[in-house]
Amino acid sequence: MVDPMDKILQPLKVHPGIKAKLAVRDPGDTLGIKGKTAAQTRTDRIISELPALQRRLYAEGRQALLILLQGMDASGKDGTIRNVMSVLNPQGCHVMSFKPPTTEEQSHDFLWRVHRGVPAKGEIGIFNRSHYEDVLIVRVRGLVPKAVWSKRFRQINDFERLLSESGVRILKFFLHLSPEEQKVRLQERLDDPEKQWKVDPADAKEREYWKPYQAAYEAALTECSTPWAPWYVIPSDRKWIRNLTVASLIRKTLEEMDPRYPKAAHDLSSIRIP
Repeated sequence: MVDPMDKILQPLKVHPGIKAKLAVRDPGDTLGIKGKTAAQTRTDRIISELPALQRRLYAEGRQALLILLQGMDASGKDGTIRNVMSVLNPQGCHVMSFKPPTTEEQSHDFLWRVHRGVPAKGEIGIFNRSHYEDVLIVRVRGLVPKAVWSKRFRQINDFERLLSESGVRILKFFLHLSPEEQKVRLQERLDDPEKQWKVDPADAKEREYWKPYQAAYEAALTECSTPWAPWYVIPSDRKWIRNLTVASLIRKTLEEMDPRYPKAAHDLSSIRIP
């Protein structure tokens, strides 16, 4: 049976060798879904199926799933983790956030700290930001020369191919947000005492670099969407569309991985429970 979501999800994929063209992708696109209630009903059903798939993945212990979340400030990386992935068993799932590299991390190649966070077989790993910061902020803010960051596209592709060939399935989500919606969300943080802890004065400053960031993201999506590690551009102005599409793609990927419960390691016929 064909999942009706497949047709909706297909245009979100950045196909290898084709420019991402963020300007023609609408951050407010509803993808034909008629309203928040309909989307939430679908999302709830899909999310309810994830724990069973995770249990099979954990029990099998032969594959891993790595999920990357990238996007501008307030695009919803934390919200996606909270609303879509909180149903997962933390015993087999971990979240890793990437802050500015420490002195120790800077003494190694830029992928060293990333490789250490890759999920083990049987697990699901979630990167809140990722190694792509090393072709994004470093480019926009001139932290390293072009001669350095331009080589990283190839290095990232090689790294992700290594992971793929080692049994790690990779899903990469760019949470596509409009500057207008970002302004609304940042203002909400300022106004809400429960969200003010998230406010960083640098967030407002970063808005001045909106166009350079869009160019940097577009280059990263174009250069690093591969058959083994595709990028998906997720319309994120509406949180309910963001959650539905991310949940759908995670479920679809786990189903394609098709993890199986292993056979019993012992002869169970002779075991009697006293």
